[in-house]
Amino acid sequence: MPIRANALAVMAKAPIAGLVKTRLAPPFTLEQAAEFYRALLIDQLEHLTALRIADLNVAFTPGEALALIESVMPARYQCFPQHGDDLGERMNCVFAELARRGHRNVVLIGSDLPPVPLETLHDAFAQLSADHHRVVLGPSRDGGYYLVGMNQPVPQIFSGMTWSHERVLARTSEKLSHLGVDFRLLPEWFDIDSVEDIVRLQAIPDPVVRAAMKRSVVCLERVAVFAGSDRPMR
Repeated sequence: MPIRANALAVMAKAPIAGLVKTRLAPPFTLEQAAEFYRALLIDQLEHLTALRIADLNVAFTPGEALALIESVMPARYQCFPQHGDDLGERMNCVFAELARRGHRNVVLIGSDLPPVPLETLHDAFAQLSADHHRVVLGPSRDGGYYLVGMNQPVPQIFSGMTWSHERVLARTSEKLSHLGVDFRLLPEWFDIDSVEDIVRLQAIPDPVVRAAMKRSVVCLERVAVFAGSDRPMR
């Protein structure tokens, strides 16, 4: 079977209490935070099965959690463990692995996001189909990025970075400009790190995205976290 040019990888952690979404505790317990993360992950993976222009992958951590990851992964996906000491090394290794497998245009997204609109991903791969070196970045509201894609390796953007701060996107853009690499920005999106982010989750207007959040919605209702509202999310 020929290798498809496009590959999408979801950077995922195993939904284990104390490992994921710890900043949501409180109001969640650590167990509830892990349950919510699991719901977000499954919603995202199932939503992405409608993306027919790319091979789908889950790059997971920790490495010993293969069985747990496979238990939540739809059939279209392949999975492999992440490697590296920090986020930058891990992302660089995922790009290298997918390039080794024969993919040209590679996009990485996080796993703790509301379902990413498919038109954003179509746009990302369309941008990467350019016949010259190009990077795409999806800005997140916290100053980082929820998506990074490239059609040729640019390992420099992952080295010497301090992660999880408000200048990650700006610093990455500066590096790309310094290297002379063409880059494009996609529509803004966000990850779920706080109760304020749950407010944003509840306010998403796109009916397709909202319909894809069914497990996340049920989970929030079950633990009675409605982002400060006395009404369930509908």
